[in-house]
Parts: sequence; structure tokens; C-alpha cells
Amino acid sequence: MDLAYDCVGIVFFGLAFVVLYTYIGYGIVAWLLVRVRGRIDIVDDRSGTAASVPAIENTLPIVTMVIPAYNERAYLNDKLQNCLDQDYPTSKLRLLFVIEGSNDGSAEYLASRQPELPNLTILSGSQRLGKVAAMNRAMSNVQTPITIFTDANTHLNPEAVRRLVTRFNAPEVGAVTGEKRIRVAGADTAAGSGEGLYWRYESFLKKLDAELHTIVGAAGELFAIRTELYEPVETDTLLDDFIISLRIAGRGFRVAYAPDAYALEHASHSVAEEMKRKVRIATGGFQAMKRLSYLLNVSRYGWLTFQYVSHRVLRWAITPFCLPLLLLLNAILLTRPVSDASELGFWQVLFGLQLAFYMAAGVGYVLENRQTRWKLTFVPFYFVFMNWCVLLGFWRYGNGNISGIWEKARRAA
Repeated sequence: MDLAYDCVGIVFFGLAFVVLYTYIGYGIVAWLLVRVRGRIDIVDDRSGTAASVPAIENTLPIVTMVIPAYNERAYLNDKLQNCLDQDYPTSKLRLLFVIEGSNDGSAEYLASRQPELPNLTILSGSQRLGKVAAMNRAMSNVQTPITIFTDANTHLNPEAVRRLVTRFNAPEVGAVTGEKRIRVAGADTAAGSGEGLYWRYESFLKKLDAELHTIVGAAGELFAIRTELYEPVETDTLLDDFIISLRIAGRGFRVAYAPDAYALEHASHSVAEEMKRKVRIATGGFQAMKRLSYLLNVSRYGWLTFQYVSHRVLRWAITPFCLPLLLLLNAILLTRPVSDASELGFWQVLFGLQLAFYMAAGVGYVLENRQTRWKLTFVPFYFVFMNWCVLLGFWRYGNGNISGIWEKARRAA
């Protein structure tokens, strides 16, 4: 019997290590590796923290901005103006809006702007085939060396295009991802606040990833690629940005990080809307891991495999399943007959801490539904919320409920 309890204890600590490594340990390890390898003080494009060398105007490449925009008429005026306000030569900036299937007046509005904007191209059609099909179609029309993808409902800083493009001065860079930032207003939901905290932490990890070797996954709100490296993506793909950037990395190119090029978007309108988005992302994560399984070959991909497993695979495929098991195993260990009261007290404290954490998450959920704010609950609520969405995403993926066409999540105004 003692041997059985010992095995349970070993499994408990093994799972606890995986959870801690996934969310805290990898960041520490990556930080130490960067220091050991002596790369943090190198002024290049890896860190994204050093100022980019200003490009001479006549050496800047021609760039195409691809904006998939299904029924985004409400955002098109602002998005178009935001593109035109970029600190980049107008003569070298092509705008390609893909509005296939839209029936909200998007085509008519963009067509009305074409006489004044000769570099504006519209791809439309009566049938909605999904974002990835739209991107594949758009890329067959792109003739420029650099392509930038951005969403219609995001706002870019004026220097975004220039800062993305300058990262391509390094020939080993095949793609560049900007930074996603969440606008969190006082009336936004707890999920929105948690999302903002999450993306700030993600930005920190991405800086370390870039300094160590490469980013493992672009932000779909704003990322750029060398056009020649684009491979048509399966039309049922849910995480196109992730698949595109990792396939480029798998071909030996780096995915650089440009935190000084950012896309602003509002947080989700509600927890229900954020859950819809997160479950879809989680479903896409399992789909992507299957299609990118070849990246698990560490003997071939080296640092990329290490980063991919540490930053993505563990977070998507392992850790969410560890959390309920930790609670269950801890409960089993409370029943162990012990002669030393301190040993029992140890397991009681761990069990109490887990319960307190989940209770804080529950309080955060209740307060969110009452539109009441308490920042102390944001982290536990969003942590549990994210991992619950992963479990739901796994169930959805297992049931084969996958489509490249989906309903957009509502964003806060």
C-alpha cells in the first residue's frame, strides 16, 4: 500500500513540475540560456528591443498588405485610413482587401475609394469560403517581395509596416510577427483584463524566444512573410498564422519579433464570446500539432523543437490535463496513513492552496458576470478559463467539429 502511495506522490510531483515549467520554468530557462549564449547584448533584430536601423527610402521594398474582411464594413473606413497613415512610402504600399462572401456593403464602399487609391485592390465573390481560402486566393495575386497580414478590426501604430520590413534586412529571417495588444477599458470584462495580462506575459516570452532562436507562432493580427516562402494552407485550418509561421521556421528560417510594431484590438465583449474564441484556438492548436508533428524531431530541428515543445505543445496538449489530475492525486494522498503529522500537513496545505486558487477563479467568474471588478481574481480566473477552453477544444477536435468558416467573436466597443 505504501508503495502505491509513493507512486502516486511521484506522479503528483512529476505533473506539478510540468505545470510549473510550462508557465514559469520555461521563461526562466530561456532567460538563462540567452544569457549563457551571450546573445542578449547583441544589437540585432533577434530581440526586437534594439532600435531598427532606419531604411533609406529608395531601398525600401514594395509591400502588400493583405486584409481579409468578411462583413467588416463597420471597420473598413478606419482600417483603410490606418493603412494610409503608415509611415511608409505610399508608392510602395499595396492594399489588398479580400471580402469574399460579404453582404454588408463592403464591396461598394471599397469600390468607391478605388478612384483615389490606385494601389487598392479588392477581391470579392458571392460565396464565403473562409479566411484561409481567402488568404490562399489573395497570395496568388501578390507580386511584391514582402506580404503583411493584418485583421480588419485592428489598429496599427503608424510605424508598424516600416518596423516589420526592416527586420527582413537579415537574410535568415523568413517571417516577422508584430505584437498584439489588448485595449482594456474600465468597463471591460474580467476575461478582457485577463487577456491583456496574458498577452503582456506572452510578449515577454516572445522576446526571449526571438533572442534564443525563433518565435514559435505569429500573431495573426499583424505578421509579415517573404512572399516566396508562402505555401498554400489547407482550407480547414483554424490557426493559419501559427501554421504559416511554423512551416517557415521548419524550413530553416527565423521568425523574428517586432514588439515596436503592434496591433491594437478590443477585448472580447463577454466571457461567452471569449470562450468561443479560445475554444476555437484550442481546437486549432490540436489540429496544428498534428500537422506539425515533424517538428518534434529534435535531432533535425534542434532549438526549434525545444522552443516548440516548451512554449506550445506543453501548454496546449499536456498541462491542461495535468491540472485536474493534480487535484485528484492530492486528494488520494490525503487518505494515506501516516505516522508523521507533518507529512499529512504538507499534503493538506497543497490541497488547500489548490482549492483556494480555484475558489478565487470561481469568484472572478461570478464577479465578472455581475460586472464587478477585483484584480486579485483576474489571474486565477483567466488561467483556469484558458485551460478549461483547451479541454473543450480537445473534445471538439476529437469530434471532428472543424471548419475554416466560423462566426466572429464580438469585441468590446
